[in-house]
Amino acid sequence: MPGERGRAPQDVPDESARRDDGLLAVRAGEGDEEAFEELVRRHAPGLLRLATRLLGSRTEAEDAVQESFVSAWRKLPEFRRDARFGTWIHRIVTNRCLNVLRARRPAVHLEGVPEPQAPEHEASPARVAEGHAAVADLTRAMAGLSPEQRVCWVLRELNGLSYESIAESVGISPEAVRGRVFRARRYLTEAMAAWR
Repeated sequence: MPGERGRAPQDVPDESARRDDGLLAVRAGEGDEEAFEELVRRHAPGLLRLATRLLGSRTEAEDAVQESFVSAWRKLPEFRRDARFGTWIHRIVTNRCLNVLRARRPAVHLEGVPEPQAPEHEASPARVAEGHAAVADLTRAMAGLSPEQRVCWVLRELNGLSYESIAESVGISPEAVRGRVFRARRYLTEAMAAWR
């Protein structure tokens, strides 16, 4: 699933888009609202998917992303030109989501995350009931993770980011990310053992 295992990470802009982001960030830092609006258009969809996965609530995710962009607008004059805007805003959103998770702990729900629909011919009542039960069990299992483990696990397993990218986004070492992902995987494997 993650980029290192054959799949390209989601929402990773190409090199020209990164350069354009840098120019737009400079212009936005100088007060160009249109440049900032373009950055929001480019990055908001991916950041909203990330926040929804982390928080399990579309409403909370929308709030977190909006607050992150407001914060980014205020901090743009301090933005280091040698950094990538995408990484910088990713970190702001991740930290905002961590704060939300810490504030509401221990209640964590995944009901807001849409689950893929089975084709009609496969959507028997038994399969639907089984799917709901699996989501409920996963919700309970995810609630047992610390916010830090949850963020690292989601970024690795659902967003396909490398350990190094996660470390940069969260502000810890790649080794610490590996440890958190390992502990989250082990916990979720044990908690979901009935579904194997």
